Amino acid sequence: MDIVKVFAENLKKYRRQAGLSQEKLADKCGMHRTYISAIECCRRSIALENVQRIADALNVDTYQLFIDPKKEENSCHTP
Repeated sequence: MDIVKVFAENLKKYRRQAGLSQEKLADKCGMHRTYISAIECCRRSIALENVQRIADALNVDTYQLFIDPKKEENSCHTP
């Protein structure tokens, strides 16, 4: 599992579900839009404090940003 990619995909998914642009999310987190963009494009790693700030701004539990959606899909189909 590529944790950076999983986090980036989940960040984008939850941001869009919340109806937030990168700029609006960045404002809610106290971060810069280009930082959010770099995370979503897997160009930046992220400190744990910032993970929590993003989760709080998106109103999701922190762990949800680390769940691999591909593994979730596969686990639903186990015999």
